[in-house]
Amino acid sequence: MVRAISRTLDVFLIFVGECILLLLEAIRKAFRQPTEWRETLAQMAFVGVASLPIVLLTSFFSGAVLCFYLSRFLGHFEIKTFVGATVGLSAVKEIIPILTGTTVAARCGSAMAAQIGTMAVTEQIDALKMLSVNPTKYLVTPRIVASMLMMPALCLGGIYCCLGGAYLIAINSGIPAGTFISSIQQYTSPADLARGVLKTPVFGLIIALVACQQGLRTKDGAVGVGKATTNAVVVSIVLIYIADFLIATYSP
Repeated sequence: MVRAISRTLDVFLIFVGECILLLLEAIRKAFRQPTEWRETLAQMAFVGVASLPIVLLTSFFSGAVLCFYLSRFLGHFEIKTFVGATVGLSAVKEIIPILTGTTVAARCGSAMAAQIGTMAVTEQIDALKMLSVNPTKYLVTPRIVASMLMMPALCLGGIYCCLGGAYLIAINSGIPAGTFISSIQQYTSPADLARGVLKTPVFGLIIALVACQQGLRTKDGAVGVGKATTNAVVVSIVLIYIADFLIATYSP
């Protein structure tokens, strides 16, 4: 048991150390010329534009099913006027930021880990070093920058789609449109929206950093690529929930 605990602790400390060192190097390389604008824009399109449909779709139906259950539950107590406020607050502060983070982790984090892991096992990263191209500057920094920039935009789109889906269900449940909208406006403030959206750059940093770290340390061919991809998604989602708890607990 002691040996198992020691091995787990070693793996955890190695993971934390590699992530910290990789982040510090990525920050240092980000301010050095030349800047990898083309790769950064390509990653922004991959993380943001390509992920937009799935984020909007999942957010729309999440809002719809949430409103469906809330309208039935609160209807028993004759307080359907609070459906809009409940949906608005939960969507803005928790549901959509978390949903956006997990969706991007599953779609983009896995792809990042697989791409970099494949490059690692086929010695393409060693080839970059031979050509005097820094792998961190070329591979890691653009992905971190793109993820941190595009996550708030995805979250905003998801929030509006979530409220749109809830709005349609509310009307079909007999809640007046004006009542639903005024309830959201009364109980959901711009500060709540800001708190929810500003979580997502942290989630984007976690996704890109973990995916790159797992990809760069990939070994053992195709089996290693599969393990790196799985680890990137699982670890990213777990860290997103931990970060969300810490932000919600200690944010003003």
